[in-house]
Amino acid sequence: MAGAAGAAEPVLGPGDTVRVMVVESPELTTEGHLSLDGTLGLPLLGEVAIGGHTPADAAKLIGTRLRDNKLLRDPHVSVSLVEAHSRRVQVLGHVAKPGQYPLDGTNEHLSDVLAAAGGRTEDGSDHVVITRRDGKEAHFDVDVARMYQDGDLASDIHLQSGDVVYVPAAPVFYVYGAVQRAGAYRLEDQTSVRAALSLGGGLTPRGSEHGISIHRRMPDGSTHDLHARLTDPVEANDVIYVRESLF
Repeated sequence: MAGAAGAAEPVLGPGDTVRVMVVESPELTTEGHLSLDGTLGLPLLGEVAIGGHTPADAAKLIGTRLRDNKLLRDPHVSVSLVEAHSRRVQVLGHVAKPGQYPLDGTNEHLSDVLAAAGGRTEDGSDHVVITRRDGKEAHFDVDVARMYQDGDLASDIHLQSGDVVYVPAAPVFYVYGAVQRAGAYRLEDQTSVRAALSLGGGLTPRGSEHGISIHRRMPDGSTHDLHARLTDPVEANDVIYVRESLF
């Protein structure tokens, strides 16, 4: 997985807005959109194909053209990406503002794009899935809650154009029966039956600690009813049921 350090310079593409500046001739300064075939119209040079190049390489290419055409002896050219349109990622799922977001060389990490999308909603999972179609499809699972908590920048994956960032719903469990507040609750890591029942307000006066069961869906699709102890771990979609005491 690519880390946070050493983000690559963006590659220019159709629709990108770029600014070209020539130190020796300010009148040649140009700002415009790259055409569908990646060209940009420049004074004295006409259409120059800079699509597929980084800004630094595009600057060298334009400088060479100016020199080869004997327009300037030693031109110093700079090219900057003003607005990215060709390089985008898609953010889906449980975020505040789903949609497409540009990569412009300054916001190409997962944390940047999630922030641009308004962050995860309250029911969004701690685990974010990135799908990449670079030759063959690949998937990356990032625990963003742990990434933020630990400051582990190695997990802040460097995104590429075409990536799809998906924030699924957070896993939940259900508490029913002789509890104070029956309902669905967000499942955190290492949640025990005791912790789950405390989220449900604890047992009612008639609730029995010896009458706790878990209705659990198994990997093969079947469902089992399991006798539960307070120290047992809770899994996603578990239904915890507390029976009333007979006495």
